[in-house]
Amino acid sequence: MAQQLAATRSAAAYTGVTNYAHTHPGEPAAAAYLALGHANMLDHHFAEASADFSAANTHGSALDDYADYLGAQAQLQAGHGAAAFALLNNFAQRHPGSIFIADAPILLANAYMQQGDPQSALRVLAPLTNTEQGSHSDFLYALARANQLSGNPAEAARLYRQIYLTQPLTNEAAQSRTQLDQLKVAPLTAAERKSHADQLFLAHRYADAEDEYSAISRNDSSLNSADRDALEIYMAVCELKTKKLSGRDADKLPETTDDSGAARLYILAEIARNDNDETLQHQYIDTLSTQFPHSHWLEEALYSAGNMYLLKHDYAHATSSYSALVMLFPTSAYAPSAHWRAAWMNYRLRIYPEAARLMDEQIQTYPGGQEIPGALYWRARMFEEEEHNYGQALNYYHVLVNDYPNYYYAILARQRLIALAGQTATAPPAPFLAYVHPPETVPLTDVLPENDIHLIKARLLANAALNEYIAPEIQAGAGAATWGLLAQAEIYASYGEYFRALETMKHSNLHFFNYDRDDVPAAYWHLLFPQPYWTDIVANSEKNQLDPYLVASLIRQESEFNPGALSRANAYGLMQLLPSVGKSESRHEGNRHFTASQLLDPPTNIELGTANLKQVLDRFGGQPEYTLAAYNAGDTPVRLWLAANDYKDVPEFVESIPFTETRDYVQAILRNREMYRQLYPTH
Repeated sequence: MAQQLAATRSAAAYTGVTNYAHTHPGEPAAAAYLALGHANMLDHHFAEASADFSAANTHGSALDDYADYLGAQAQLQAGHGAAAFALLNNFAQRHPGSIFIADAPILLANAYMQQGDPQSALRVLAPLTNTEQGSHSDFLYALARANQLSGNPAEAARLYRQIYLTQPLTNEAAQSRTQLDQLKVAPLTAAERKSHADQLFLAHRYADAEDEYSAISRNDSSLNSADRDALEIYMAVCELKTKKLSGRDADKLPETTDDSGAARLYILAEIARNDNDETLQHQYIDTLSTQFPHSHWLEEALYSAGNMYLLKHDYAHATSSYSALVMLFPTSAYAPSAHWRAAWMNYRLRIYPEAARLMDEQIQTYPGGQEIPGALYWRARMFEEEEHNYGQALNYYHVLVNDYPNYYYAILARQRLIALAGQTATAPPAPFLAYVHPPETVPLTDVLPENDIHLIKARLLANAALNEYIAPEIQAGAGAATWGLLAQAEIYASYGEYFRALETMKHSNLHFFNYDRDDVPAAYWHLLFPQPYWTDIVANSEKNQLDPYLVASLIRQESEFNPGALSRANAYGLMQLLPSVGKSESRHEGNRHFTASQLLDPPTNIELGTANLKQVLDRFGGQPEYTLAAYNAGDTPVRLWLAANDYKDVPEFVESIPFTETRDYVQAILRNREMYRQLYPTH
C-alpha cells in the first residue's frame, strides 16, 4: 500500500494507508504515518505532512529521527521555520547514530534564516566548516546565504562562486548563479562561465551547456569577435550532439585558430560522416590532425571515424583510425577500446602476427580493462590454431578461467580446454600473463546482524516505501561492508521487488563474475539470478520449444524482472515487447482485443514474448547468438553482418558485432544462461 501511495498518491491509496495506521499500533503505525507524510510532501501538502510526521513520532520510537528530520523539512517548506527548532535542536544528542546528524544543522540553519536570524545560522554551521560535510554543496550554499543575510556579501560571493565552478552539476550551482547575479559583487567572468558550461558539456548536459554558451555570448559586453566566434562553434557542437545541427548551418561556422577551430573541423567531419561522405570526412580529419594535432577534438574525430568504418566492415580503415588514436592519445578514455578494436580488426583481416602482438600489448598496457577476457581468449585461439603452440594456449585458457570464471569468454575457454584435453604439451607462462590483474574480490557473508538498529530501521523504512533512505541506513551499520548489500537486496526481494534487489546487486561495484561460484554465499547468487515468474517461463518455454534458462536470462537483461518496465523505444514489460509485436502475437493466440497495457501483465508478456522469441529463433536457424542479436538490433542488421560470411565460427561473429550494445547484450545473456544452469540444474 505504501509503494502504491508513493507511486500514485490517489485518494484510495491515502485512505488505505491511513486505515492501516489506525489499525496497527506501534512501529507499524509509525511507518504508515511516515509513508503518509512522505506522500504529502511529494504533493506539496506541507501542513498535512507535518501532522503525519508528528503522528509517527507519537506511535513508535525506532524511526523517531525520521519523524523529527522529515517533520522539520515539512515545517520549513510550509514557512513555519520556528516550529522546526524544537525538532532540530540537540538532534545529535536525542538521536545518536542517526544518518541525519550531519544534515540536521544545515536544516536548522535554514530554519533560522527563514526566521530572520542569519547570525544563529552561522553559529550552527561553523562547527561543520572543516568536516566532510563542509565540502558538500548544500552546506556551502547555506553558509553563503547566511553570510549574505548577515551583511557579508564578499564572503557569500566567494562561496557561491566556489559552488558554481567546482560543483556545476548540483542543484545549488544554478541557485548560486542566481545569487551571484543579484549580489553584483565581483561578477563571474566569461572564462568562469565558459568553464562551467564546459563541465556541463562533459557531463552530456548538452542543452544546458548550449544555453550557458549562448547566455555568455549575448550578455557579456567584454567579449571580442574571436570570443563570440568560439562560443558560436561551441553552441554548434551542442546542437550536433542533440541532433539539431544541419549541414548548412555547420558550413556557416566561422574559422578560428584556437581550440574552437578544432571543434569546427570535428563538427564538419561528423556532418560528412552523417552524409556518408567518407572522402570529405577524411579530408577534415587530415586537416584537424595537421592544424590541431593535440586537440581533444581530433581524438573524438578519430574514434568516430573508426566506428564508422567498423560499421561498414572496412577493417583496414578502421584499424588505421583506431591505431592513430592510440598513438596520439595513449591515455585517452577511448584508448583501451580503440587498441582492442585495432587488434581485433587485424585478427579479422587474418593478419595474425600483428593481431597477436596487439592482444599481448592490450594485456600488458590495459591490464584492468574490460577487453582483457576477450584478449586472453582470442590470443589463446591463435596459439592453438595458427601457431600450434598448445602449451601456451592452455596457459591463456587457464588464466582466463581462473581469473574471470563467470565471464562469457570463460565459458568458451572451458569448451576449448575440453577439446584440448588430450594435449600434453606444456610451456612456461608467457610474460604477458603476469600483467593480468582482475578486479579485487572481498569476502562476503550471508549472516546478517539481526539486532543492528540500522538494519531494523531499514526494514521499517521499506515497509513505509521510503526507499531512498534504505541504502544510507544500512550503510551506517557496523561492518555493513560485508553484509549490507545482501541485507538491502533481501529487503526488496521480501516484498517481491526482484528488480530492485537485482539493481542493488548489479550497482554494488562488487565484481561477482570474478568470484568462484563456491566463494560467494548462495543467497547472493539467487538475488543476482532470481526466478520470479518461473512457472510461466517454464510452461511457455516448453510450449515454444525454448530453453527456459535462455528466456530467464533474456528477461534479466531486458527488464531486470521489472514487469512495469517501459523503454524510451516504447517497449513494454518483462520481455520488452513493442505494442505492434504484442498485437501480432496476440492475434495468433486468438485475442482480437489487445491493448498495450496487457504487456504489463507478466503472464501475458511471457506468453507473447516467448512466442515472438521462437519466431526469431526459427528465422535464424535455431542459432541463439544470431537470435539474440536480432532481438536487440533487429533482423536487418544481423542479416547484413551474416552476409559477410567470413566468420570462422559463431564466437567470431559475436565479437565482430559492430554495435557495442548488441555485442555486450548477446554475451551477457549467454553468460546469464550458464549461471542459471549452474544455480538451478533442473527446472
